Order: sequence, then C-alpha cells, then structure tokens
Amino acid sequence: MRKYSENTKELEKAVCNFCGKELLVENGILKEGICSVDVTWGYFSKKDTMIHHFDLCEDCYDRFTAQFAVPAEVEEETEVGWTSL
Repeated sequence: MRKYSENTKELEKAVCNFCGKELLVENGILKEGICSVDVTWGYFSKKDTMIHHFDLCEDCYDRFTAQFAVPAEVEEETEVGWTSL
C-alpha cells in the first residue's frame, strides 16, 4: 500500500500489504525493493469490474513465489548503452 501527499503527490509511505512492514521512503523515493500488483478483473471472474492494488516487500514476494507450482519467469535487466553520433 502506498500513500501519497495530497498536495505534492509525493510518495510519503509504503507498507507491505502482507506482513505490514513499512518500507524506507526518503524524500519521496522508495529505497527498498517492492512488488506492486495492479489487477483489473475481467468478465469471466467473480471479481468482474473490480481493480485490486497491493504491494509486497521483497521478503514476502520471495515467500509467495516460492510456493508457485510453476516458477515465475526471471530474466536479467540490461542497461542500454549510449551511442555517440
């Protein structure tokens, strides 16, 4: 769960929805890993028309994904190098 300032729209607080841990936020910048989930449920769901938002700290994400019958797909992010003209 994230809380933003009404005036500046700056991030004030981030909390893991599962364990309740408050994540470190400094000057509106999140200083820890977080998994943000936004789910828009569709026609064939029991939650049709609902949108769910939640955040998990990295430890809860690891515990959650460790239970998957089919592991999450993981790939390395690479930086795109600058080219000179």
